Amino acid sequence: MPVIKRYPNRKLYDTEAKQYITLDEIGELIRQGQEVHVVDHASGEDLTALTLTQIIMEQEKKQSGFLPRNILADLIRSGGGRITALQRTLASTLGMSRLADDEIERRIAALVTRGEMTAKDGLNLLEKLLSLSTPTHEETQVDNQEVIENVLKERGIPDRTEIQRLMDQVEALAAKLEDMSSNEEPSQHDDND
Repeated sequence: MPVIKRYPNRKLYDTEAKQYITLDEIGELIRQGQEVHVVDHASGEDLTALTLTQIIMEQEKKQSGFLPRNILADLIRSGGGRITALQRTLASTLGMSRLADDEIERRIAALVTRGEMTAKDGLNLLEKLLSLSTPTHEETQVDNQEVIENVLKERGIPDRTEIQRLMDQVEALAAKLEDMSSNEEPSQHDDND
């Protein structure tokens, strides 16, 4: 797991690659399934959650609507709990994928070792199999969106469509109440006359 040090000038340094790294590059590492650990250079304080939040903010700036507002508001209301649950769900999915990839590599290496396949053929087969198991960026986005939607559904948090439907119903009820109050006769309000 790469350890990223954050310096007072807000520069980020990848201690594994021994070079400076940007928020976008950290985001790319995460999209590739790597976990990162960001720490303050001087104090050693864990800044991973803060850095991941900054990455989300930058993506939100670039792709307006990256996350629906209600999800962002709910994340703020609930603190880190929902983020942690979402991270666990995504991490377990990525972990299973990594285990499958490791098993593929192990079996192909065994075939090469036993002489049942040349090293070149083994490498070609490995590349083909791993490219099939590695989702494209678009597939990952769709999978992540589905995971987010499922987590929200499990927690009983309405989606945009449901919220819009509820807002429409509230507006319709408000209009009916306004009609009813404007249709009432003034004598009904004055009991002292």
